[in-house]
Amino acid sequence: MFITFEGTEGSGKTTQAELLAEWLQRRDPVLVREPGGTELSEQIRDVLLYKGLDIDAEAEMYLFMAARRQLIAEVITPALAHGQVVIADRYHDSTLAYQGGGRGVPTVWPSTFPHPDITFLLEGPVEAGLGRHEGAGKSKDRMERESIEFHRKVAEAYGRLAAADPKRFVRLDATGSRDKIHLEVRDRLEPLLEGMMD
Repeated sequence: MFITFEGTEGSGKTTQAELLAEWLQRRDPVLVREPGGTELSEQIRDVLLYKGLDIDAEAEMYLFMAARRQLIAEVITPALAHGQVVIADRYHDSTLAYQGGGRGVPTVWPSTFPHPDITFLLEGPVEAGLGRHEGAGKSKDRMERESIEFHRKVAEAYGRLAAADPKRFVRLDATGSRDKIHLEVRDRLEPLLEGMMD
């Protein structure tokens, strides 16, 4: 089973992905983050988020996709082939929302990218999410430093993606407590995992 978490900055998706991996511990889940998860993908992550480079919007999209393709080849596809649960903190919907919605770059879903079985989209005011990062004392990466207008476009793009694929997307209120959101995630997954948990 392939599970992804999506959302704007500070929406809590990383926390929820980690809580889910902990809950599924006896299933030996594979938890990955994007961009990252392999040696090459982590190097691309560093270039994209922390080097302070002026990156063309289309080049940015291809760098994210290159990091993702390497993660798919090295980690996601082998894990799914072995019957493991894969949990991704971001996946290709991030590119569709950030580069497609935020930057206006035409984007597609490559045929070699597996589709998630279920995607949890954490939604809330973008200002609150960005404020969470500042409140936690974290230094901002290149995406987090973008304008509030950019982040609103990303949130709107996520909304369109979810509306277009309601069977895959589960929309969650990111303003709820982390435990409440985690229980909602579990409630949605338990019926799907019943056969796998035996």
